[in-house]
Amino acid sequence: MMEATEVTRHFTRSDGTYLFARWGRPIAPIVFGVEEETLSVVKGAFEAVCHMAGHHMAETDPELGTNVMVFFFREWDELLAVPDLDRLIDGLAPLVARLSEADANQYRVFRFDEEGAIKACFVFLRMDNVLSAVPAETLALSQVVQCMVIWSDVAFTDTSPLGQLEDGRVVLRPEIGALIRAGYDPVMPAIARDESHALRLAARMQVAQGN
Repeated sequence: MMEATEVTRHFTRSDGTYLFARWGRPIAPIVFGVEEETLSVVKGAFEAVCHMAGHHMAETDPELGTNVMVFFFREWDELLAVPDLDRLIDGLAPLVARLSEADANQYRVFRFDEEGAIKACFVFLRMDNVLSAVPAETLALSQVVQCMVIWSDVAFTDTSPLGQLEDGRVVLRPEIGALIRAGYDPVMPAIARDESHALRLAARMQVAQGN
């Protein structure tokens, strides 16, 4: 069981601020730059994690059409050629330059509604040698987990949200799954900026486990 202090750590950013946000609408994903087989893997990961969290998916978002866009590509500069992406991502060109200079292989951009809940997410995956060596199922599950809530920027620096079973299968670590479910409990707020929220999350996790 994850203690309240550990819950707090997962949503406390490197600047010391606490922030939790979850989706305030059904998730409607679209994936670019992959074959049909990988597309089904990514969408399957969204379905599995949403089901686990008690959240909903949809074919389309009434406001945005699609509200999760996952891009697979080889070089960051390729994003500059995506039609209208610069209208969706403020400062796309300098962002691409910064990520390219840092030799980054992944980045996520979130958009929020008036209440502060997540309303859109853009996932960028540059398939370098490191990411290309990761099985599609593992990469998809890892990215979906990181899209479900706003985690601390250092939440998974030392420990992955995923674990490996004895048969080699990679799965979501039980405590992370429990934390996501607690965050999506209807009694919990969609947005929180106070650490007392972590105490409530920990309490929900204990209730769910019958403690």
